[in-house]
Amino acid sequence: MDVGQALACVAVGAGSLAASVGLGALLVPWVLRRTEAPVDAEAAAARALAGGAWIGLLERAGVTLSILAGFPEGAAVVVAIKGLGRVYELRERPAARERFVVGTLASVVWAGACGLLGRAAIALIVTGLG
Repeated sequence: MDVGQALACVAVGAGSLAASVGLGALLVPWVLRRTEAPVDAEAAAARALAGGAWIGLLERAGVTLSILAGFPEGAAVVVAIKGLGRVYELRERPAARERFVVGTLASVVWAGACGLLGRAAIALIVTGLG
């Protein structure tokens, strides 16, 4: 691999990560708004999952980076850590459980798609097709 290919691979990886984290910050709340119950339950669930936006950003970064690095098992580690961190909070707040599951699935699916597209683009660059 020459310097140009290496730089292109880095650019693709950075673009995949930016799309995963940046656009995911818009996509996941959009999905949640379309799946939630009335406003009172939504407000209660949002308060119950304080810090969720930051956790989501880190989750998408971790999933995308693990796929780009060729270690998709890392996505399972990220989701497991997130779940363990919220298990007691979710036990006490059943209204927040659905929001947690929907948000996590939307976030992981988006991050996984960004990681897979980035990995495919890098493979094309390395094989000389890109």
